[in-house]
Amino acid sequence: MADPSSYRPKPGQIPDTPGVYRFRDEHRRVIYVGKAKSLRQRLANYFQDLASLHPRTRTMVTTAASVEWTVVSTEVEALQLEYSWIKEYDPRFNVKYRDDKSYPYLAVTMNEEFPRVQVMRGHKKKGVRYFGPYGHAWAIRDTVDLLLRVFPVRTCSAGVFKNAARTGRPCLLGYIGKCSAPCVGRIEPEEHRELAEEFCDFMAGRTGTYLRRLEQRMTDAAEEMEYERAARLRDDIEALKKAMEKNAVVLADATDADLIAVAEDELEAAVQIFHVRGGRVRGQRGWVTDKVEDVTTGALVEHALQQLYGEETGDAVPKEVLVPALPEPVEPVQEWLTDRRGSNVSLRIPQRGDKKALMETVQRNAQQSLALHKTKRASDLTTRSRALEEIADALELDSAPLRIECYDISHLQGDDVVASMVVFEDGLQRKSEYRRFQIKGFAGQDDVRSMHEVITRRFRRYLADKERTGEWAEDGAEDAGTDSGTATASETRTHGESQPRTDPDAGPVNGFKDEDGRPRKFAYPPQLVVVDGGRPQVAAAKRALDELGIDDIAVCGLAKRLEEVWLPEDDDPVVLPRTSEGLYLLQRIRDEAHRFAITYQRTKRAKRFRSSPLDDVPGLGETRKQALIKHFGSVKKLRSATIEQIQEVPGIGRKTAETIAVALAQAAPAAPAVNTATGEIMDDREDEAPETTADASGEPVPAGAPDDRRGQER
Repeated sequence: MADPSSYRPKPGQIPDTPGVYRFRDEHRRVIYVGKAKSLRQRLANYFQDLASLHPRTRTMVTTAASVEWTVVSTEVEALQLEYSWIKEYDPRFNVKYRDDKSYPYLAVTMNEEFPRVQVMRGHKKKGVRYFGPYGHAWAIRDTVDLLLRVFPVRTCSAGVFKNAARTGRPCLLGYIGKCSAPCVGRIEPEEHRELAEEFCDFMAGRTGTYLRRLEQRMTDAAEEMEYERAARLRDDIEALKKAMEKNAVVLADATDADLIAVAEDELEAAVQIFHVRGGRVRGQRGWVTDKVEDVTTGALVEHALQQLYGEETGDAVPKEVLVPALPEPVEPVQEWLTDRRGSNVSLRIPQRGDKKALMETVQRNAQQSLALHKTKRASDLTTRSRALEEIADALELDSAPLRIECYDISHLQGDDVVASMVVFEDGLQRKSEYRRFQIKGFAGQDDVRSMHEVITRRFRRYLADKERTGEWAEDGAEDAGTDSGTATASETRTHGESQPRTDPDAGPVNGFKDEDGRPRKFAYPPQLVVVDGGRPQVAAAKRALDELGIDDIAVCGLAKRLEEVWLPEDDDPVVLPRTSEGLYLLQRIRDEAHRFAITYQRTKRAKRFRSSPLDDVPGLGETRKQALIKHFGSVKKLRSATIEQIQEVPGIGRKTAETIAVALAQAAPAAPAVNTATGEIMDDREDEAPETTADASGEPVPAGAPDDRRGQER
């Protein structure tokens, strides 16, 4: 491992101009290529204190042994040179997209004397017109089969073409009218090329003019009483319309655009691209990449643009490129795209209308692509077995941990503190055994104490059941103990994540079986407990197990910042290689626990914001609550009303009015409403719940909460 200070250039040696830089390792291999508007400022960022660098960046600078740079005149030249060097050197620390499949294209070989229509994969060739990519080769063949009736272009290979020319007999397509048979001289080369160009024009989206021309020819043939030719043209029109129906109109203004969406997590990113031509989706493709460097969504978009258009020119670069986030800065990238197309290219984020709706569809495809990629990787038996063995070796376990439980704590500034437990068996999710907890033993924010409480509650249940092989509450509504760690109605077992069992009196028939014959989940202990956090959380979990007398369950923690694995007895963390399948599995388990916890926490918070003092009035349903609010306008005015005034509401008798008055008098008044735009406190009104606004994700936020909750919510 190299010390970056050993090869750090002197500040005066680095020019303050645009350029491209390369980091090399001790063997002179290029490991990273980057561009900068100011080489001096950018390179200075790599030679800070190692503790302040992102883990991936720190790994890169400690792997490198030297740095060099090339000065260019503009940022556009820097972008072009960066792309060329990434292609040439294939640096290990750069973002490298890989196709999640080899996508087929519909290709027309316009560089041949008799152009041929065929399916092509791999690198594009000069002089060949490409359409697509398509999801499947059969989709191309179906489209071509329909179009050959109207555009009988050659589709045969060179060998078949030469053999037909030698024998003077065309292939079967020539006999049935789906090939103009240039091999036997039925059509001149110029006429066949014109036919291929019409085919390309139709595939490029210029369909309306050609269809109108065919319809006019059909009408003329009918007027001249050439009914057979008119019928043939009619069938041609129907074939073309059927081919067009395979690509539904998604943009009514016949737009030519590429839409790019990105789905990412901390380790990987998936990119999906929809190619829209003439308002129709003509192709789709996707990539997946490991995030070996610390990059923003805008940087991922920039890399995707380089991958897409680095070798394209002319019409292959569309007039409009829609993205989820703009590169920073955006001007050089837009200028680079304009240069490759030869005319202006618009690079922007769609804000409204059909384009935004289509972008949401592309985004869903990207998310599904990333989920599918992770599922394929996780479902591979060999990979999962290797991951479990690597975890066992790293943690010095006696055997592979076939059952792993992971715990995470979530809250918003100390409110609505909850915890989650997720279960992985044999490296796969067991969602039917997920469980979630409310922290009731104390108030406020204390992740360490919360972790101790959750571990205590979970394993006390295990011990109690083990001792008596007897009754317990199915929905987790009761716990065996009675101290501050005892679970109440705050603890819920989920089936498929969301549906709790609600029969608290149901007991087991025997041993580890429920009355319905299914295994009792908490009767099975894990071989490994993983907590989301570092040394303090691991120590709390270990202390909880020790207090219960459990010494045969391993404990570790995964700290998100540096992805380090902490063990209770060790002063230093265990660092697994970044390419380790064991680390990938631990990260996936930890991320799932975090997702499950924060989903529950947000649900509880939203429910609390929607609560009303009227909810506590027995026998008062939604209809009468709405009638009360409609009559008085707010809970504040209802609180100040007399019993006689409350009785004026239809359906409210004196006894109910008295109950409402008592409930509102005992309830604490709600927080005043706040105009979030001006900060004005609006004393003259009061809603059923504290005034809320919404964040970017649509989650409610209480008045007075910080605008940026991302750093407050975990």
